[in-house]
Amino acid sequence: MTAFEQFVDSMNLSSLSIPSIRLSDVIDILLVAVLIYILLNWIKQTRAWSLFRGLIIIALAAVIAYRFHFYTITFIIEKTFSVGVIALIVIFQPEMRRALEQIGTGSLTNSIADLFKIQGNEKLSELSVQEIANACVRMSDTRTGALIVIENNVPTGEFTQSGTELDCIITEKLLINTFWKNTPLHDGAVVIRNDRVAAAACVLPSTEKAIGGELGTRHRAAVGASEVTDALVVVVSEETGSISVASGGNLRKNLSMNELKAVLRRFTDNPKPKTKDGKGRKK
Repeated sequence: MTAFEQFVDSMNLSSLSIPSIRLSDVIDILLVAVLIYILLNWIKQTRAWSLFRGLIIIALAAVIAYRFHFYTITFIIEKTFSVGVIALIVIFQPEMRRALEQIGTGSLTNSIADLFKIQGNEKLSELSVQEIANACVRMSDTRTGALIVIENNVPTGEFTQSGTELDCIITEKLLINTFWKNTPLHDGAVVIRNDRVAAAACVLPSTEKAIGGELGTRHRAAVGASEVTDALVVVVSEETGSISVASGGNLRKNLSMNELKAVLRRFTDNPKPKTKDGKGRKK
């Protein structure tokens, strides 16, 4: 008997059996594969990707230590993994929160909300878009710093509670006067909700990511607010007068008036909605 025949005989192929595969098993495997792909793709787009790679390296080190009987290293890794679940929750807390918010504001969730008639956030009117854009251009010309948060689907109540609550129509003069130097409400952000100015002098969280050394705390706050909510944040630089927009943790800089209007119109239900007063918004 040749070596190959001995190898085949040792495998005892006659005792092997092929398990039956049902259609539900195939669907189950495909769903798990899709979920893993979505999870990895989401992790890759966040700061969690670097942390995830670090965890992979630690896991590989644990396998090598166990394989070669490095008892001290194995002991340390085992004790570290004993609190691993709690550590992961603490480390990935911002990313987990953002993921849950994205699930809660996804198209499927919005459809369910529409089905049960859950009241959503009223979008900007065309007139409000014009007023915001005009105010930002005027403040850009005079180097007046501004920070405007436009709420979308994720509530920004924690922002408004930190400032002075208002409830007024969005106008160019109101925004300019609010951010004018030495006025009581100029230091902080204006929050717009339901096509109205909801609050002013609001405190926003600052991002921890690198956005450029030439950008100050106002831009860092804009990016930070867009990381924890799905709001659109408009920034006017006090130093350069440039207009920037933060959304989804990303910052788009040096926008023209037309570009700013185009971005703001994504927050409108209709480019020119008709309302009772004929001016594009409710009285």
